[in-house]
Amino acid sequence: MDPARVLAASTEITSAALAGDDPDAVLPLVVRRAVELAEADLGLAMITADDGTLTVEASSGDVDPVGADPVGVVLSSRSSAARAARTGVPVVAEDFTTDPRTAPFVPKALRGYGPFAVAPFGTRERRLGALAVYRRRGSAPFRPDTVEVLAAFAAQAGLAVVLAEGSTARQRVAVYQERERIARDLHDVVIQRLYATGVQLDLLDRRLKLEGREARRLAEAVDQLDQTIAEVRATVRALRSADPGAPTDTDLVDSVHAEARTAGELLGFKPEVDISGQFLDVPAELADHARAALREALSNVVRHSGAHRVRIGLERDADRLVLQVADDGCGIPRGVAKRGLRHLEERALAAGGGCEITSSPRTGTTVTWHVPLG
Repeated sequence: MDPARVLAASTEITSAALAGDDPDAVLPLVVRRAVELAEADLGLAMITADDGTLTVEASSGDVDPVGADPVGVVLSSRSSAARAARTGVPVVAEDFTTDPRTAPFVPKALRGYGPFAVAPFGTRERRLGALAVYRRRGSAPFRPDTVEVLAAFAAQAGLAVVLAEGSTARQRVAVYQERERIARDLHDVVIQRLYATGVQLDLLDRRLKLEGREARRLAEAVDQLDQTIAEVRATVRALRSADPGAPTDTDLVDSVHAEARTAGELLGFKPEVDISGQFLDVPAELADHARAALREALSNVVRHSGAHRVRIGLERDADRLVLQVADDGCGIPRGVAKRGLRHLEERALAAGGGCEITSSPRTGTTVTWHVPLG
């Protein structure tokens, strides 16, 4: 096999991944190049799920006309592809429909193929899944040198995809933080100044006791300030929504689930969400504070915790609203800036509530944020 072709394919994958493309969009390119390098008829990229099964996420080549589209097919955790993904060792079969290691797990969509090779896809620390290639039944089996090239290419392409995931996560965290900073400045600075200006104009009107045209003009100016404040508040709510296109009056429960989804993309797993109570009548200002507090807490988890499990709790009773974010990570490291934690406390205190934080390297970190209702 021409080493130049292998190098060119690996370089192309790396360039596409590090250019900021969505890692999911890079997978079809990986499969196409694997098919070309192995001189195969079909290639599949399979991603490992939490339960050890593999799901076909991308394919390239000739799909068996009598079978179904393999994309979306789920392979058993006992299949050869799953074993290769789990152990990091490639598996090869001259005919995977008759080989006892592979035959029990052949999906209907792949019964027209025989020669088979699968290599682990990803890195030792971040095993994404497996990259498999197939030839039509009756074709020559894959040679050992071809399998070696496939394994090397799968490792290099997997590393590129892992790096792309990290780059995408960092970009999302940056956007996440910048939107919160802008929202905080609008809420804490711009709105307060507009409100103070409106109060001063109202006092001026009372002192001067204006009448007629001048009084109407001053009243119109105050009304315009009130309208501007309302528009800025709507902008703040939009900035603090996990989905920039979401309506500004999103229910607090929907916001919590949206924030959990966003954090899940950054963490690599979705946080648990436990909600108790009714929240539709929570005042808009308190709901905004809760959304911002949740985002701040999750941002700290994403950036610092190294957690494998995160739980978000939202509870409301007759007297107060309680938000809790708990993780099993490393605790709050020494030397980490506490600015975000101070913002959590400041928001709670501004609404008449409080914020308690417990953290240790053994148990992780729990943030309990609460404000009174009414």
